[in-house]
Amino acid sequence: MAFADKTLVCSDCGREFTFTAGEQEFYASRGLMNEPKRCPDCRSSRRRDRGGGGSGERRSFPAVCASCGQETTVPFEPTEGRPVYCRDCFARMKESGEL
Repeated sequence: MAFADKTLVCSDCGREFTFTAGEQEFYASRGLMNEPKRCPDCRSSRRRDRGGGGSGERRSFPAVCASCGQETTVPFEPTEGRPVYCRDCFARMKESGEL
């Protein structure tokens, strides 16, 4: 199937942008059926606002290891009643098959 560049209108800012033949080929190879609704600038802005897209900023939460009692940080908010492990204890438990 031959693809040709298309001019689309961004649903956020209203500017025209080009949906290139290469992008169309990429979408088709991934089974994506819908054309993009946002221009590249609005897409990256939306990703940034939602906390994704490789912004490099990760949240970490303080926790106490349920195994050794060491203070640590984890990339998720600990839930009451569920154990949290430091990196060393987690690796040791995973290796031994306890997790």
